[in-house]
Amino acid sequence: MSTFVRTPPLCVLWVLLTALLVATVHPAGVRAQPGDPEREQVRAIALKAADLIAAQGLEAAAAAFNRDGEFRHGALYVTVIDFAGVWKVYPPRPAGVGVSVINVKDPDGHDIVRDILSVARDSGEGWVEYRWLNPASNRIEPKTTFVKRVPGQDLVAYVGVYH
Repeated sequence: MSTFVRTPPLCVLWVLLTALLVATVHPAGVRAQPGDPEREQVRAIALKAADLIAAQGLEAAAAAFNRDGEFRHGALYVTVIDFAGVWKVYPPRPAGVGVSVINVKDPDGHDIVRDILSVARDSGEGWVEYRWLNPASNRIEPKTTFVKRVPGQDLVAYVGVYH
């Protein structure tokens, strides 16, 4: 009696291999998942920051963003850029305000600021994934950033978290 072993079609193996590769290599495979408390906190801060700018203006909001409190604590802080890619608020380095960061890329060559602006223009809000130097570990790590366009203005508030 001969035993016949049926092998799956090559296309099935290709799909499984591709899925495995994407899950282990793609940044989405390592990012925080929806429902993650840290991810939800980042989103909530960015949404509240955009609303504050819309209600009170950039100058008043910047004062709140630059001091320790609800908009800045631990490694979380609000950054604001305009649609030209110029920093309007950058708490880790206030001297950077007014500097164009439009051409900033991550170590993999992704246009971080252009991606942030694209999400803000196209969707109004959303997530951007990239890799960046984490000052706490001094290593390049995945970072997940929530982007929110300020209603009625060409400004974007965003907050990110390392994983």
